[in-house]
Amino acid sequence: MSIITLDQHNRAELAQALAAEGWVVACLCAAWCDVCCQYRPAFEELAGRHPDLSFAWIDIEDQADVVGDIDVDNFPTLLIQRGDTVAFFGTVLPDARLAERLLLAQTRKTAAELQREAQGSPEQRAWQEECNLRRLLQEAHD
Repeated sequence: MSIITLDQHNRAELAQALAAEGWVVACLCAAWCDVCCQYRPAFEELAGRHPDLSFAWIDIEDQADVVGDIDVDNFPTLLIQRGDTVAFFGTVLPDARLAERLLLAQTRKTAAELQREAQGSPEQRAWQEECNLRRLLQEAHD
């Protein structure tokens, strides 16, 4: 599985993965960020080990019309989402092994568990509103 490097021409591909209730793992980054550039190969390896999931690389400056309102504190920031449910959003250490453990912990949850956790804390409830890629892509399209 290759990584979708989000641009104006492939947004529909990412939206389709979300519409199909599939898992999307997005790395929010910036082209100028050395840590992001160093992390990219590890993220690509992670995508290669999980061909059943969709992976996206999103430059927060180039795609500001999609992610402009998301509050990215540091890089790399991962967003893990299934359909309309944001399972995780946050800065991670640039270590593919840690990202994989996080990813496996999320993807092993049932839909009911994901829904329950999505409403479990004020932070997780905010993710559903502020970080939902499906909604953000739709709003950028309108």
